[in-house]
Amino acid sequence: MTKIDARGLRCPWPAIRLARALRGGAQVVEICADDPAAPAELARVAAAAGADMVLIHNDSEPSFRIESRPVVNRSFTPFA
Repeated sequence: MTKIDARGLRCPWPAIRLARALRGGAQVVEICADDPAAPAELARVAAAAGADMVLIHNDSEPSFRIESRPVVNRSFTPFA
């Protein structure tokens, strides 16, 4: 799991750090971000990467968990 501390960073920086981690092959990313625009920005990055995002309530700081979905080969059809 990759952890990113983006507290104090204003968007688009939390989203850029998330995108870099996902492009780098991270399957699960937990990111702390306190910018009010972060939830929407991170959700857009997660959706563009085909990942799911969940809000995690840790004390008073908002954290987000982003998990990449398994890649499905849609061209493969199993034999019946």
